[in-house]
Amino acid sequence: MRFNYKILFNSPDSANRIGSLIMVFSMAAFAIEDSLIKITSEELPLGQILLFIGLGGTLLFTLLALINKDKLLTPELLSWPMQARILMELIGRIFYSLALALTPLSSTTIILQATPIVVVVGAVVFFGEKVTLIRWFAVFVGMLGVTIIVGPGDETFSVLSILAVIGMLGFALRDLASRASPKSLGIFVLGVHGFLSLTLAGGLLSFFSSSPFIRPDGEMVYFLVVTTLAGMAGYASLMKAMRIGDVSAITPFRYSRLLFGVSIGLFFFGEELTFSVIVGSIFIVFSSFFLFFVERRV
Repeated sequence: MRFNYKILFNSPDSANRIGSLIMVFSMAAFAIEDSLIKITSEELPLGQILLFIGLGGTLLFTLLALINKDKLLTPELLSWPMQARILMELIGRIFYSLALALTPLSSTTIILQATPIVVVVGAVVFFGEKVTLIRWFAVFVGMLGVTIIVGPGDETFSVLSILAVIGMLGFALRDLASRASPKSLGIFVLGVHGFLSLTLAGGLLSFFSSSPFIRPDGEMVYFLVVTTLAGMAGYASLMKAMRIGDVSAITPFRYSRLLFGVSIGLFFFGEELTFSVIVGSIFIVFSSFFLFFVERRV
């Protein structure tokens, strides 16, 4: 008996399924970007790293937009969702990047996993979206998994973790603003303005930190290029996912970012896989797969 995979994507809920897969890909790309920013920040000032990524991403997204014949300057860019999106992008990038550089990667990534609950609540408040009990269940099961991994009194957290919290709120509100942004603005155009915000964030950090620029060697240049490409892939995929289907159905798949982060730490940085991480990861995987396979049958 052969399984018909078309059933998964030909149902009335197929938009949510496609969006969820795109979201998972986005989280994988962002996990790679996070780890590379952490590595490069040991050699280069954080502001310089963000400037490089921001400028590189802006140029590449501009090229893609021109190839796609998108208009880079339109009246829609002055709409309130776009203004809010740029501001939240700036806040999210600055504070989350500071958290990556100053706090453990694991704790920063875990704090970011509060984003789904903020986005789902925002979808209810701002868009009047009806969230089914199954979707709420998936969100809270995922959060339970994150809580298990963190554990009470985890020593990896510090006062500086508030930087990651502020960054998380900025990203959550940015994604909600992206949902409300005019559909006439293509993904590449959103990418241009998103990475312009990242460039501005890098400039501000460089100015206030007064850190001298360091000429990167060949290895650092390679890391910066890969970081830029990973960030672009994650960003474009995230913007696409937030425009497909229901926010409350797709958002729980953000939890996959933690799984990718844990895997990178395990296989590439020699971090230990504790019992709490294993159990919490099971909860996170369950929440996403439960939503993906079960909701269409209810």
